[in-house]
Amino acid sequence: MARVLILFAHPKFERSRINKALISSIDQTSDVTIHDLYEKYPDFNIDIDKEKKLLEEHDVVVWHHPFYWYSCPPLLKQWIDLVLEYNWAYGPKGNALLGKRAISVITTGGKEEVYCREGKNNYSINEFLRPFEQTATLCGMFYLPPFTVTGTYTLTDDEVENYAQQYKAAIKLLCEEEDFHALNQADFLNNIPQLKTAIS
Repeated sequence: MARVLILFAHPKFERSRINKALISSIDQTSDVTIHDLYEKYPDFNIDIDKEKKLLEEHDVVVWHHPFYWYSCPPLLKQWIDLVLEYNWAYGPKGNALLGKRAISVITTGGKEEVYCREGKNNYSINEFLRPFEQTATLCGMFYLPPFTVTGTYTLTDDEVENYAQQYKAAIKLLCEEEDFHALNQADFLNNIPQLKTAIS
């Protein structure tokens, strides 16, 4: 079983119906560590050594956050800037994360159709997530298709619950899946056949 580290960063978590549901769905999942960065570091004073140790102890790294201005909240950006150090995470001697897997889990107020060339945001979600993909690649990690929840302001209670069950199944799959190359079959992890089978 792979060990999964959820790096959760939401400065207004208490107001987010969808993120409460997503996190609650995996709260008791074995082999999963939920690491709430805003709860742990409200002063932004990140313990770099502790974060490195957490990364070393896990096989899959999940960047879970709301999509703020086409990127992540500031604490997660600071985490990336400080923790993924030269010659530790990347560089000539930087192999601490080599072979691990990384995935972005994002929630957006905008619906999926606004994230395309014809939509008001001009680019797809995957295009906006290129910096995360390249960060993972630079560190020698295998970057998986993102898990996305769009149109969060208009979701019904049933849709929220369905996404929560999808997320639970996705995390379980990340713990159990051995052939991660097989997961690159779709733009979003939500859409892969294995996940649809897992929640049926």
